[in-house]
Amino acid sequence: MAIIRWRPMFDTADVDKFFEDMPMMPGNMQAFTPAVDVYHDKDNVIAETPLAGVDPDKVTVSIENDVLKIEGKVEHKSEVDDKNYYRKEVRMGSFYRAVALPTHVKGDQAKAEFENGMLKITIPKAEEVKPKTIKIAVKKNKTK
Repeated sequence: MAIIRWRPMFDTADVDKFFEDMPMMPGNMQAFTPAVDVYHDKDNVIAETPLAGVDPDKVTVSIENDVLKIEGKVEHKSEVDDKNYYRKEVRMGSFYRAVALPTHVKGDQAKAEFENGMLKITIPKAEEVKPKTIKIAVKKNKTK
């Protein structure tokens, strides 16, 4: 009798990916991951993330060791007694993002604004990483 090699239907990485990509189900406290854009200008590192429908009071922003951490809870509760629902989808859960910043920053001087569902965090760069321009002194040779 020959030995037959066993091959699972899914690779374990495929199974993990399947559960990560599942949409949030009603009552499921599964986390979602908001996208974060990080860019910089001369003086600041700026991070933006869309958090439409999220209460800004339930969002926490912290910076430690040049890592930006954004976490919060999403709770959308609405009760309507006069409707017979066929289907009611509620959104609830939590999110957490940790993003390594591209340069050293002054985390204690960061500012966060929430406008039209967009969270914008502005963090000043540390002094030692700001580019400095040095003027080159040119000496003229005296030729006879």
